[in-house]
Amino acid sequence: MAEQYNVGDIVEGKVTGIKPFGAFVALDENNQGLVHISEISHGFVKNIEDTLSVGDEVKVKILSIDEESGKISLSIRATQPKPERTERPKPAGKPAGGGNRGGNNNKKGASTPPGFNTLEDKLKDWLKESNERQAQLNKRMKK
Repeated sequence: MAEQYNVGDIVEGKVTGIKPFGAFVALDENNQGLVHISEISHGFVKNIEDTLSVGDEVKVKILSIDEESGKISLSIRATQPKPERTERPKPAGKPAGGGNRGGNNNKKGASTPPGFNTLEDKLKDWLKESNERQAQLNKRMKK
């Protein structure tokens, strides 16, 4: 099998079976591989049968070949161009550009998303609050 197929090859195959976890694709008369559900499409696939049917001709990329077991891992997604990311529409009623309440910056200098505190900043706040409460308790104990 190793002489015939190599990891990274893109080949044509035929869907021979569909299971909830993926689709079996025959590469030739002797070799078959599995396209895991996560490798079918760039988008979320809930039900494989919405995307593929037994008998479909598909182009697949060989992800891995296990020589001992003879299992071949395939991907349809890797043969397709990655879709361009479109910006999500901004929720109504929120000011444009943020309103980052704490003005927190992470260590690399990029600001955090609006209304989001890093764990480090939150920990500092918790420690400060804890120290203040402890000081108040100590004052009461001394009275």
